[in-house]
Amino acid sequence: MKTLSCRETWLAMTRLSAAGDQRNYTQTIAMDDYLVETELFPKPVLEAYSCWNLGQPLKPQQQAYFNSERGGGQGDYREGMPEKIANVVDCLRHYPASKRALITIANQPIPDHRSDEQAKCFREIHFHLAKEPGRSILNATCFFRAQAALIFPKNIHFIGSLMHSIGQQLPQQPQLGQLFYLTSLLVADRT
Repeated sequence: MKTLSCRETWLAMTRLSAAGDQRNYTQTIAMDDYLVETELFPKPVLEAYSCWNLGQPLKPQQQAYFNSERGGGQGDYREGMPEKIANVVDCLRHYPASKRALITIANQPIPDHRSDEQAKCFREIHFHLAKEPGRSILNATCFFRAQAALIFPKNIHFIGSLMHSIGQQLPQQPQLGQLFYLTSLLVADRT
């Protein structure tokens, strides 16, 4: 499978989902540039949503960007995120070869399938360090229950921001590498 940029992935998702729902979409994505601006998601909006989902405080003007068209409760991954990030950083700091550096997004052991708020699209992300001559790389693998191509720019910006935040807290200061991306269902939008 060819590695695509974040923008190329979004374009591919948009083309595929226009033809109908797609099951089990996978893609290897280069995470060196995770900014994919669209009319719905200009840079300030992406930054606000990523800041929120990382568990960081918002500036008053950023709160105006939040609405159901941009993902609503299904795209709210904030719960416990600072602690989850700290756990991954601790894991990779003490055990750089660990296979246990992961963040689970869904916080309910038995989510109510009737609740949009509990039906988080982003489910889990696993981080791992790789070494290349002269540099350390932070890679990840993520699993989505469903991905609307329209919402992908917000999700990939959050994942890139998450990877960046983790990388900045590690002593080897790894560069962002690749994301192996898997979604059970790819759709065009949230309708």
